[in-house]
Amino acid sequence: MKNRLSVAIITSVLLLSGCQSAYYGAMEKVGYHKRDIMVDRVSDAKESQQEAQEQFSSALEEMQTLLNHDGGDLQSAYNKAKEEYEASQEAADEVSSRINKVEDVAEALFDEWQTEIGEISKASLRRNSEAKLRETQRSYTQLMRTMRRAEGKMAPILTAMKDNMLYLKHNLNAQAIGAIKGEFASLQTDIASLINEMNKSIAESTQFIESLEGAK
Repeated sequence: MKNRLSVAIITSVLLLSGCQSAYYGAMEKVGYHKRDIMVDRVSDAKESQQEAQEQFSSALEEMQTLLNHDGGDLQSAYNKAKEEYEASQEAADEVSSRINKVEDVAEALFDEWQTEIGEISKASLRRNSEAKLRETQRSYTQLMRTMRRAEGKMAPILTAMKDNMLYLKHNLNAQAIGAIKGEFASLQTDIASLINEMNKSIAESTQFIESLEGAK
């Protein structure tokens, strides 16, 4: 319990200060190494993508409800769709933030790993560690490529959602809704593609975490 409290205090203070190197050093003193932080951050990025999948699907459903609106309170249906768009933007921002944090700790981990390899005196152990480092870096590079590809698919979807919301904001009537119905099929296709890419990224995240944990 005391150890958890120490970690929580260190995390809060140092992350607020924005000093990552000091954060990693302090965490190591209480038994949390860069490899552990890497596992946690990849897990967080994976979780944020799962949440984004659900959010974008929810936004699509609300948009469909709005487009199929037949009588009743049109403004209320619009407000719900707009809220889902805004929540989707927040989810996308969270995905990007967590991917960036993975990149930050990866750079620190690989630099430390390379430095410490140079301190190993026995040649066979040094070669073994170098091989493991290269293998981990290759897996990491593939993971980041997949994460960034999924991340990149969110921006055009959000742009389309925003366009629709702004158009309807001042033209909230059946005719205006009819005007954007033609774009809905494209939005459906784009979100399905996003979810597919995120599934690939989530699967690779799981494999990468397992490989890091297995290397302990």
